[in-house]
Amino acid sequence: MATPIFRDDLPVLSCSAGEIVRMVLERDRRVLLYGPPGVGKSTLAAQLGSAIIATDRDCWCLNADPGSPAFGIPGAISLGKWQADSWQLVDCVALCTLDAGRFRLPLVAAVRPLLQQSLAGVVLIDGPGVVRGMAGRELLAGLVAAAKVDVVLALTAADRAPPLLDELCALSVELFVVHAAAEAMRPGKRVRDRRRTMQWDAYLANAITQQFDLAKMNLIGTPPPLEVATVWVGRQIALLQDQRTLALAEVQHLDGQHLTALAPYKVTNADTLLMRDVQRNADGLVATAAPFAAEPINYLPPADVVTSYDESTGPRIVARVGTVNVSLVNGVFGDPLLHVRLRHQRRSLLFDLGDGGRLPARIAHQVTDVFISHAHLDHIGGFLWLLRSRIGEFPACRLYGPPGLAMHIEGFLQAILWDRIADRGPCFEVTELHTDRVQRYALQAGRSGRQLITQSTTADGVLLDETGFKVRATVLDHHGTPVLAYAFEPDKHINIRKDRLLALGLTPGPWLGELKQSLLNDQTANSIQLPDGSKRTAATLAAELTLVSPGKKLVYATDLADSPANRQRLVKLAQSAHTFFCEAAFSTVDAEQAARHGHLTTRACGEIAEASRVARLVPFHFSRRYANNPQQLYEEIEAVCSSVKTPKSMALFETT
Repeated sequence: MATPIFRDDLPVLSCSAGEIVRMVLERDRRVLLYGPPGVGKSTLAAQLGSAIIATDRDCWCLNADPGSPAFGIPGAISLGKWQADSWQLVDCVALCTLDAGRFRLPLVAAVRPLLQQSLAGVVLIDGPGVVRGMAGRELLAGLVAAAKVDVVLALTAADRAPPLLDELCALSVELFVVHAAAEAMRPGKRVRDRRRTMQWDAYLANAITQQFDLAKMNLIGTPPPLEVATVWVGRQIALLQDQRTLALAEVQHLDGQHLTALAPYKVTNADTLLMRDVQRNADGLVATAAPFAAEPINYLPPADVVTSYDESTGPRIVARVGTVNVSLVNGVFGDPLLHVRLRHQRRSLLFDLGDGGRLPARIAHQVTDVFISHAHLDHIGGFLWLLRSRIGEFPACRLYGPPGLAMHIEGFLQAILWDRIADRGPCFEVTELHTDRVQRYALQAGRSGRQLITQSTTADGVLLDETGFKVRATVLDHHGTPVLAYAFEPDKHINIRKDRLLALGLTPGPWLGELKQSLLNDQTANSIQLPDGSKRTAATLAAELTLVSPGKKLVYATDLADSPANRQRLVKLAQSAHTFFCEAAFSTVDAEQAARHGHLTTRACGEIAEASRVARLVPFHFSRRYANNPQQLYEEIEAVCSSVKTPKSMALFETT
């Protein structure tokens, strides 16, 4: 590889602590160690610390890498002083993140209070390895200004120029290029995760359990919703008073506003709780928590199965929501039909039953449950597709909807002559929700009438409750027509911490399945027999072995008037949902038209989603009057809701 061309006025040093002290640090200075990961910044900082105290001067180090700290506390900016043969922690400011690039502004802000105090001697700033793009540029300038740096040691391989060289040369500081040691290399991700976890475990080695009343504290940073308690477990938090870090801690449990956490010592008078994205994962490793809405969501061209369909329905929406894949089959302008695929089960659920022609017959064969909002043609017209696809040996398909649905399904069946199928006609079980009670009917093609099977009450609108998930509904008003909105609610996920199994000398086996099932059923008092023959309660084992992540709720709502009662019911149903499919039929400027027909405007859709604190909003069921200007609709929603998912390109709406 060719030797890079450096500017003639840049001095180049070897990675020798003695040479650097002699040539650069003959007096007390503030020094930024700058460079990409794996060039030996932390190693050089330790060598400089040892060399400097040999000259009877003090040496300090500010560790500004919260993700891979050489010393101190992961998720924090730590100030240390070289004593004997290591950095001794003096003070810290919590960030509660390992991502220096994403949270670069809080990082720079954390540097200032640590270096405001009078520090006699040399101060080294061990910078993070964020040296690319806008994040690298902003972080470099911010650190230099916040730490009042007067010299930069830019570490780089001997055959490479330092990254962001022009930015470095533009700084009003002395700049030296330092060739990294030949053996310098970046450890792998797994090694970094283990080192970070060891540091965090050491910090909590003598931790005590404490409880905090969140109602009496300010919650800052990026805390998840309080309503999703399980996503808090394993999270790193910081306890602050007057913006000063008192301690960092790890969340054990959240019950309403009462939080239980492990802290290194008794913390009193904390007035603020800071949380961002550090969490202990299922392997027991301290890492960056996956965003609650991390799964992909894509707007795709219409008609993936039948290419001759009218493309004016707009793009299909294909997404992942926790354990399921979802597809808005007919696009944002077409008949409502949301296909929910239960991964690895060869099973599908449908929400509404608009035109099903874009779905292959094999999907109809695997549909077990259909949740219909109401019986207007664009929401139920696809029943004939479902009916025809299920002629043969299939179990009964279950349908759910508002009062009168069984009568409408019976009408479909009675409109067709079934003289050639004998008693082998498709079977259906129809469940109607009448406010707080349900009525179930049995119907079969080729047989007249509908048979009432059961009548019962329902708890909180639950229509389907199976191992793994439940589906809940609420009754809304569509200009005098009752409609149902639905919530698909998966069970929480129980993850077994492998590190705790190893530490306790326990081997995996069927007992872990028994433990998970007890926890899923809230039977925490159950006694679980361990491999060594001893028994412990599920609650005790859960506290020692498990991390619980929340199921990701999917909510579907369409064709509802913008009324206070509808808003109240829908916000309750959609509270803290992961993905919210919500109609936005009319532009805000056409609010009178929306009210006349009992639909939501874009603004109402966005406000309901914002009030529900959903992780992502997917608006749909747009009126085709906006087919030539869909961007207008998304912009109006974005004005009131930050979680709306917008197509990357409006070209997807163009027809051919």
